[in-house]
Amino acid sequence: MAFMEKPPAGKVLLDDTAPLSAGIEASQSLHSHTEYIIRVQRGISIENSWQIVRRYSDFDLLNSSLQISGLSLPLPPKKLIGNMDREFIAERQKGLQNYLNVITTNHILSNCELVKKFLDPSNYSANYTEIALQQVSMFFRSEPKWEVVEPLRDIGWRIRKRYFLMKTKNQPKERLVLSWADLGPDKYLSDKDFQWIIRLLPSCLHPYIYRVTFATASESSALVIRTFNEKGTLKDLIYKAKPKDPFLKKYCNPKKIQGLELQQIKTFGRQILEALKFLHEKGFPYGHLHSSNVMLEGEMCQLLDLENSLLGLPSFYRSYFSQFRKINTLESVDVHCFGHLLYEMTYGRPPDSVPVDAFPPAPSEAVVAVLEALLSQEACKNGMPTVSRLLQMPLFSDVFLTSSEKPQFKIPTKLKEALKIAKESTEKRLIEEQKLIHQHRRLTRAKSHHGSEEERRKRKILARKKSKHSAFESSEDQTAKSSNSNNSAGSGASSPLTSPSSPTPPSTAGR
Repeated sequence: MAFMEKPPAGKVLLDDTAPLSAGIEASQSLHSHTEYIIRVQRGISIENSWQIVRRYSDFDLLNSSLQISGLSLPLPPKKLIGNMDREFIAERQKGLQNYLNVITTNHILSNCELVKKFLDPSNYSANYTEIALQQVSMFFRSEPKWEVVEPLRDIGWRIRKRYFLMKTKNQPKERLVLSWADLGPDKYLSDKDFQWIIRLLPSCLHPYIYRVTFATASESSALVIRTFNEKGTLKDLIYKAKPKDPFLKKYCNPKKIQGLELQQIKTFGRQILEALKFLHEKGFPYGHLHSSNVMLEGEMCQLLDLENSLLGLPSFYRSYFSQFRKINTLESVDVHCFGHLLYEMTYGRPPDSVPVDAFPPAPSEAVVAVLEALLSQEACKNGMPTVSRLLQMPLFSDVFLTSSEKPQFKIPTKLKEALKIAKESTEKRLIEEQKLIHQHRRLTRAKSHHGSEEERRKRKILARKKSKHSAFESSEDQTAKSSNSNNSAGSGASSPLTSPSSPTPPSTAGR
């Protein structure tokens, strides 16, 4: 597809962050191997599910590819003799199911291209690097001053976003990075407004937003060029990682887990909040805050990837905040994601799960106070504070910022209105998803409660009580009928005593 060509009509824009679950339904033995029939489901709807068939060798190949993560994954070992025995196959099926559970519940692994291709080959069969190269090459035909140095393979987590190291012909020693991304499910801007606002990105000047050198867009994708930073991102600093290494290698299994110094946490946190405050005041939807989207420029943190929300790409933490109905605006999403980032800066790793029940010891009680306001059960249930409220909290209120650069980002009024409508549409989809998840969770809890051992025991006891009560009532009814029949027999002489149920002859006294 040419760079300025429209996407095919009716193209399905998948939410790549929607979790995939996988359950092995059955196995079948063929001549020399066993196939496992797996039911894969996207999200919570059983209707959005499909079957795939995989051999052990497919699992083994996937596992080999995932070794770059450094994680010890529980793939059952190979067995050459006796691998067709029924008991062995049943035991192996359990092991493979456990393996699937581990990779689908790991936040980074579950979102990586390798796992998506394994579980959903029909939607993830494309070579996205090749597609991106074709698109970029089409662009360079009209912009010959740029030149691709090399693809930066797998440095990011997004499947439909690719990066290339660049240079210009007039400054060959300067290194730039080009990012190309396809559209996502939350792209609600018209094609005209979308291309307009993308081209405005280089005009955004703010000390805590990373500068865009060049940006352009078609109806189907966007291309953005920035200066390549050798230091890398905030996540690279925390994990002591090399920026050019693959995402799985850098972040899945850090060798040393160590948070930042308190002053860094305070300063970086304040700078990030100032950037968010600026974007919120401009009515510019962000929604993509995480430590890999924060560039380090000296002692300054600068936000990256403003284009993501315009493209309609889902957030890295969507599967977290979609669980909480009070986190339903892009502003509250930014604040909640700031909680994840602050936790990572403090403890050197992201939280295992959210909400967080108890926080480990931190460099300051002021850090814990902010984390509780963003990641605790109460916070997730009741809603997020505003960015302005966070800036007033003790952790950030005494931070002195030295930058004198005056922020500016002029967005025409007409475009502001279009952004507002697109933002509301994005929030509407989130709210609808949260509602469905809430309903599904309630139904699941009810079924689980109804099917629990304690509930079954209670129902048995209740059934026995009802049975005894019914038997007692039946006995009383029978006794009452017998008593009534005996009384009737005393007043009607022709009624035989041995037949209490026989009809009593009508009385002739009134005739």
